[in-house]
Amino acid sequence: MPKGAVIFATRTNQTQKIAQLIGEGMRFEGLEVDVLNVSQITGEGSLNDYDAVVLGSATYHGEMLQAMKTFLFVAEKANLEGKAGGAFGAFGWSGEAPGRIFDTMTHVLKMNMVDGPLRLKSANLGGGSKMAQDYGREIAKRALAAK
Repeated sequence: MPKGAVIFATRTNQTQKIAQLIGEGMRFEGLEVDVLNVSQITGEGSLNDYDAVVLGSATYHGEMLQAMKTFLFVAEKANLEGKAGGAFGAFGWSGEAPGRIFDTMTHVLKMNMVDGPLRLKSANLGGGSKMAQDYGREIAKRALAAK
């Protein structure tokens, strides 16, 4: 069965809630999904078994959280080229983190990204739950099409 990972860094658990909803959307399309805090990843080898990888971080003072920044260097050593991917994050004011993660995944990791990052203030506002699930569905479809 195709497998996906949704990996997040969070401060207030909003990004974790979004990650869980993205994972749910991926499961709706038939992927087995692990939703993991970035601190649970032990090294680049931890990513080898996934057909899709989705990364997310809250934006704090205009930046992604340090744990996600550090993880992106680990991910650079993994063989993610061509795998389906997406980027997301929660934010209070500015929301730069998802775009920066998306650009890194596109240009450095050379992943097969869905169209644009998902930026939400909260999974609970303005249809955020459905948007996150739909984002997960799109990533899963991309992963399944590549199989």
